[in-house]
Amino acid sequence: MFELVEPIATVTFSEVPTEAFLAIGMRNYWDGYFAGRAAPLGLAPAEVVHAVFYNFADGEVARHIPWVWGKTTPEEAIAVRERGSAAALRQMVGELPDSSGLVRVADLATRAAVSAPTEGRVLYAGLRALDVPEEPVARLWHAATLLREHRGDGHNAALVAHGIGGTEAHVLLALSVGMRPEEFGRIHHLPKAQLAAVVDGLRGRGLVDAAGGFTDAGRKTKERIEALTDELAAPAYDVLGADELDELVAGLEPIAAAVEAADD
Repeated sequence: MFELVEPIATVTFSEVPTEAFLAIGMRNYWDGYFAGRAAPLGLAPAEVVHAVFYNFADGEVARHIPWVWGKTTPEEAIAVRERGSAAALRQMVGELPDSSGLVRVADLATRAAVSAPTEGRVLYAGLRALDVPEEPVARLWHAATLLREHRGDGHNAALVAHGIGGTEAHVLLALSVGMRPEEFGRIHHLPKAQLAAVVDGLRGRGLVDAAGGFTDAGRKTKERIEALTDELAAPAYDVLGADELDELVAGLEPIAAAVEAADD
């Protein structure tokens, strides 16, 4: 489900929604990112957004929050994000929005997306408080976003339970795909000394070896976090019967594939 939901939800970070945010006064991609994704939290200060988003380095959120709220409101940001994301998804999937099958997929995804418990899921709870769009493509994107953020909130809980901080999580992800941390896109911009200190901390805990790669303990920790993330994400789908879940998977596959094929 992660592999099928993630491409649909993350169209929100593509060119069309970004251009929509620039049109209302955002300075760059990251202004639109933080305005759109944080909007369900209302006018929460940077410290709260940083805590909820979890994996941004210190100070990154504060470069955008609360500045963006001088240019737009959370309500407008929610609307801009929804319109831009639906337009991007519609553009990427070609003729699929005109099919009756997409309506069914959107309905099934929405049933799952609004069924999970909200306790401890701050960003998911904020999204759950929003109205569900009526238009099928927008409804599918909204459902995918709910499911993504529900999973993300659970992932943060798994990281906390294993004592892994936000930047540390990026380092472990980089190592898991065979990259050095300083090459990894989400953290390559950090000062070298800061990144080296994070790696040294992981090395001191026995998770990274002298050469900067995974130890067995580090690899097992990463695997346990991913397994717990999956386990915590599963309850969202309990509302669907086995046949309905199969139907949802089959319906999402061509949509996710079309998005990935269109993604630059």
